[in-house]
Amino acid sequence: MTDLISGQVDVLVVQAAVALPQVQVGTTKAIANLSPQRSAAIPTISTSGRARVHVRPVRALRSQGDTGEAITKLNNAMVQVLAGPATRTRFAQLGLDVAPGALQTPEGLAAFHKVEIEAWWPIIRAAGIVAE
Repeated sequence: MTDLISGQVDVLVVQAAVALPQVQVGTTKAIANLSPQRSAAIPTISTSGRARVHVRPVRALRSQGDTGEAITKLNNAMVQVLAGPATRTRFAQLGLDVAPGALQTPEGLAAFHKVEIEAWWPIIRAAGIVAE
């Protein structure tokens, strides 16, 4: 963000939550939101007349191994917090979206990741991108 503000780079792709404070004070201009839905008063890339590229960031807590009931209790608590109006209001102010309910379970998150991997893997392969 610093390089964008100082003119070192012309374009930066970041989450709305990162850009929103700078957009609000006028030091940068948001061109488009890459999410499928409008967020933080930034138009989607589809409505801005540019290519239809959608990237959906998902924040998730992951654990390793069998966590038994502990992960279920933690998940239930997180779902309850995310459903609260105060959380939703604050997230919106920060330019963050609350994931739909279908993504708020371990099974829903796994299904989402499967779909995303199937969608992006051919693009990654065709571009010759390799892990470093």
